[in-house]
Amino acid sequence: MSETAELGYEQARDRLVEVVRELEAGGLSLEQSLALWEKGEQLAKVCEHHLEGARERIEAALSSVEDATDNGQ
Repeated sequence: MSETAELGYEQARDRLVEVVRELEAGGLSLEQSLALWEKGEQLAKVCEHHLEGARERIEAALSSVEDATDNGQ
């Protein structure tokens, strides 16, 4: 498992922000830019994974509340 995949959401998001800043600052070679872009893609996927997990938890919680309400509890 890569170091990137082990990051929490906030860590991955913060590193992604840094990657974007470096790319926007320019002055990098094509190879450096491509490497940073690839790192940014990995970090974005980690963030998406965490957000999907959070979305599933929210949907499950809302479903539980709706079930309880439908059952008169």
